[in-house]
Amino acid sequence: MTTPARRIVAVVALVFNLAWIVVPSRTDAQVATEGTRRVVNRVLPAYPEMAREMGLKGSVKVEVVVAPSGAVKSVAIKGGHPVLAKTAENAVFKWKWESAARESRELVEIKFNP
Repeated sequence: MTTPARRIVAVVALVFNLAWIVVPSRTDAQVATEGTRRVVNRVLPAYPEMAREMGLKGSVKVEVVVAPSGAVKSVAIKGGHPVLAKTAENAVFKWKWESAARESRELVEIKFNP
């Protein structure tokens, strides 16, 4: 193998190894846990086909700003594999929390397992 080919192989191996460090391994089905306010309507994310082909599993952490009405105002990804993150974000935008006197921030963890 030539030196440039070895470098490419080494970089690819490094990227895959780092992905296993970043994505914690879980054996749970897709489950979400939330913070202080109760979720009234929860939409589970569809498992991305690319993630299934890659054999990815893990969790995505998101911070959700919830309006007093219970509607989602914004979602910020706080951790997780990028392939899983967008699907989790799209699902959480469809969630509805119980009403409250004021806006709140909820930390949500969505677990993916193929």
